[in-house]
Amino acid sequence: MDQDQVPYVDALREHASRDPARLTVPGHKGGLGADPALRDAIGQKALDMDLPALIEGIDVGPFEDNPFEQAQRLAAEAWGATRTWFLVGGASQGNHAACLAVRHWGQSIVMQRNVHSSAIDGSVLGDLRPTFIAPEIDPKLGVAHCPTPAALEAALDSAPGAVAALVVTPTYFGACADVAALVEVCHARDVPLIVDESWGAHLTFSDELPQAALGVGADLVISSTHKIVGSLTQSAMIHLGNDSRFDEQIIDRVVTLLESTSPSSLLSLSLDAARRMAAVRGSELIAETLATLRETRERIREIPGLDVLDEALIGNLGVAGWDPLRLTVDVRGTRVTGHHFADLAFDLGIDYELATETVVVFTFGMGGSAASLAEPLLVALERVVADLGSTEREPAVPFAVPPPWGPLEMTIRDAFLGPQEAVPFDAAEGRISCEALAAYPPGIPNVLPGERLTRETLDFIADTLAHGGKLRGASDRTLKTVRVVIE
Repeated sequence: MDQDQVPYVDALREHASRDPARLTVPGHKGGLGADPALRDAIGQKALDMDLPALIEGIDVGPFEDNPFEQAQRLAAEAWGATRTWFLVGGASQGNHAACLAVRHWGQSIVMQRNVHSSAIDGSVLGDLRPTFIAPEIDPKLGVAHCPTPAALEAALDSAPGAVAALVVTPTYFGACADVAALVEVCHARDVPLIVDESWGAHLTFSDELPQAALGVGADLVISSTHKIVGSLTQSAMIHLGNDSRFDEQIIDRVVTLLESTSPSSLLSLSLDAARRMAAVRGSELIAETLATLRETRERIREIPGLDVLDEALIGNLGVAGWDPLRLTVDVRGTRVTGHHFADLAFDLGIDYELATETVVVFTFGMGGSAASLAEPLLVALERVVADLGSTEREPAVPFAVPPPWGPLEMTIRDAFLGPQEAVPFDAAEGRISCEALAAYPPGIPNVLPGERLTRETLDFIADTLAHGGKLRGASDRTLKTVRVVIE
């Protein structure tokens, strides 16, 4: 098929141009019933093309011949997959689907500890019993890298009943795993490898980047297409690898189970359009962005107190490759935390991806003019450093090392769904948690459902929040209380 086509976009546009009497959902009726604020916010064209599912000539018709299926086939060809499914529930839906697919084979799975929270949620849904691999922690920056092949091998050996393994690469900070070696470890045991490649949807389209997981034999790959490639937020894909150990019909079954019966046509059309841009112009656009980022990194290093992460990290444990589209700025020399530095940059009009005690991460996309984004960033970084007035090269506050994980007393599902109560956070020591608590940085879930809470872990979480960190997973976002099992 011709990658310059956008069959789903064209079908939606053609249907909207007919100006049919809209006696179906959605209730805005192509804008006739929309509040003016909605029309002003997203435009008349978006309302015209916000169409329901099951329309002949769009997503109804002979399988593989209707425009929606054609769009998914084009995506599979572009990424090198046997089959691709569009997701309107983000890569989180992909992780949920992967976990439910694993459950068809069994309950035991090996997964790295710093998985996305949606993989833990998927374990709840599928009643999986994970054996965790500890990621490598950078001793200077305190950020988590990827698991090594040796760590994966040891985890699989300790869980002989494991029916799959799940890893994350690239990381938030740009580190990439040796996926080819991880595949070899898994396939030697006839175990499929799932790769949460949420941050690597662009890797397929440039020889200047680390090799994509599908290209080295991963069995199932989750791709958060909106992050770098440029589809609309919450749109994603899940790819079935070539010669995959997963059954295509099972993947289709679990994706269907989890998807909405009213999927957003706007999210799906954005995937079709983003696929075309990546397949047709991806190499050119990435080359332009990489050239800008090389110059940007050099200029950041000239700012007193700042440094940047780059390919020099390759060779460290858990870092086999580097994705340069993540601009990770080391702010330790400014003697303030990354959280504080990021807040100051935000006040100057710079939106950032995330911050830890030691770094701030800025994300560049495949498209758009990288130079138009890099220049205001450089101006803001210089302004923040000048206002701070420090050129020291030592951290203001040494980052805390996460304590050991508490003992797992129950399965994740039983703890999450079982009888529970909310108790004061300070009184939760010794109780079994019902929820995942991830104090960020470095992004490793410090507590999972089913783990007994220790004083060291509670103190670490409280200390991280006190220094500007964020908490993921808690029902009480203020963390005055935490949900625990009634024993």
